[in-house]
Amino acid sequence: MLRVGLTGGLASGKSTVARLLGARGAAVFDADSIVRELYEAGGAGAAAARDLFGDSVTDEKGHVDRARIAARVFAEPEARHALESRIHPLVGAEIERRFREAEASGARVAIAEASQLLEAKTESRYDRVVLVVAPDETRVRRWEEKGGDPEDARRRMSAQLSPSQAFDRATDVIVNDGTLEDLEQKVDELWRRWVS
Repeated sequence: MLRVGLTGGLASGKSTVARLLGARGAAVFDADSIVRELYEAGGAGAAAARDLFGDSVTDEKGHVDRARIAARVFAEPEARHALESRIHPLVGAEIERRFREAEASGARVAIAEASQLLEAKTESRYDRVVLVVAPDETRVRRWEEKGGDPEDARRRMSAQLSPSQAFDRATDVIVNDGTLEDLEQKVDELWRRWVS
């Protein structure tokens, strides 16, 4: 089974690429969903967040409030690094478990969508690393179209690895600067290379 890590910056289109690859037969799972599960009341991620930041980042039921924790970690790089050092190993263990599950089910390709894959320096876990990139102004516009604040988008983007730093560490790069049809064609080409 081909183990693929799929990454890209905020609003680059990586989730769309993941959906398109899933439609072609890949087993796809998302690190953000794994984090959401870890942040549920009683989860290991919620315990780590409370340990680092106290009850200020949890709601009355004990779930991590993602908006509150994001505001904290994107404003304070040290806080972000501290949280990542606790959360990334938990996410990595769950990704490994899901890869084993996908292989046991007979999947030819399994994809872990992970926005922090390169920042966490975990690319060696994968056979291929796909980087999705798009122009900054396009990414900010997409974020706004989803109801996000453009300044928040820029702050988050500045905290992420720049595409120029990421290019050399990826095995495949998809430039998402056109229409959905253009993107589908690029995904098709990639998929054919993988399964041929």
